[in-house]
Amino acid sequence: MVARAGVPYKAVPAGAVHGVGLKALPGLWRLGRGFLAARKLLRQFQPNVLFFTGGFVAIPTGLAGRNVPTLLFVPDFEPGLALKVVSRFADRIAVSTQESEKFFSSNKKVSFTGYPVRRELQEYDKQRADQTLNLSPDMPTLLVFGGSKGARSLNQALAAILPQLLPEMQVVHISGTLTWPDVQASVDSLPPNLAANYHPYPYLHEEMGAALAAADLVVSRAGASSLGEFPLFSLPSVLVPYPHAWRYQRLNASFLSERGAAVMLRDEDLGEHLLGTLIDLMRNTKKRSEMRTALQALKKPGAADSIADLLRELVAQSAGRGNYS
Repeated sequence: MVARAGVPYKAVPAGAVHGVGLKALPGLWRLGRGFLAARKLLRQFQPNVLFFTGGFVAIPTGLAGRNVPTLLFVPDFEPGLALKVVSRFADRIAVSTQESEKFFSSNKKVSFTGYPVRRELQEYDKQRADQTLNLSPDMPTLLVFGGSKGARSLNQALAAILPQLLPEMQVVHISGTLTWPDVQASVDSLPPNLAANYHPYPYLHEEMGAALAAADLVVSRAGASSLGEFPLFSLPSVLVPYPHAWRYQRLNASFLSERGAAVMLRDEDLGEHLLGTLIDLMRNTKKRSEMRTALQALKKPGAADSIADLLRELVAQSAGRGNYS
């Protein structure tokens, strides 16, 4: 995505520090290398402000730039370890949900900005979205996706229930690139009348806004974008947190489900409960209407502009700072 946007990019070595004693040495070595690389880049680039959204690279870069005005953005409901470390010397903190403010000390200046969504996603209405993806306006639309590389368990669970879903709804399935051959095999096994209602793609970028605008219901993992994109589109969701992502996705899904904006399923329960959950929700228009109302209450438009305003404020305050030693 960085290459697609034409943004100049420099990498900084980073990684987790696991274990204690000798077991921690490889991680500490990467941290040290990252710190030296980041300090060199900062001296060359002379930034007025640093902006962090998480990841292990934040720690060496944040330490190297601790005298530079710094903004943290917390995309998930709970900040990760790297953001918790860097927050100790951050000037401002922006959060996707107002409830996330509780993870930071009271002396920190925390702003509730919401989650930024790229403008291109918002260029579609329902009619244009249906036309773009060759969908019927007379059938409900289910969107299923699990990230750019895909979610194997989600794809497998969907493949098993397609014969039961497709008589009632059309399915836009963004499988990810890794499992695309399996998806093509699923298409070949469907009878032609059902295959016409199945619209699989390995990946969508420009047309992702069309998929979100066309959908009546979505099944996805519970990454940080679910906190911004689904409220923006008032899109009811069935969220399946990735079971190996510590607890971040589970907390994101809980935040939405506890407010009546989503239904959460465990990954290990997909085989038993996915079909019934989808059929019940798609048939229950009243329930989905209530979910849309809950999502509208969580909508926070203009997040990117709010974050940009905070960055501009820090740049204005940066005179006299910028010691990269």
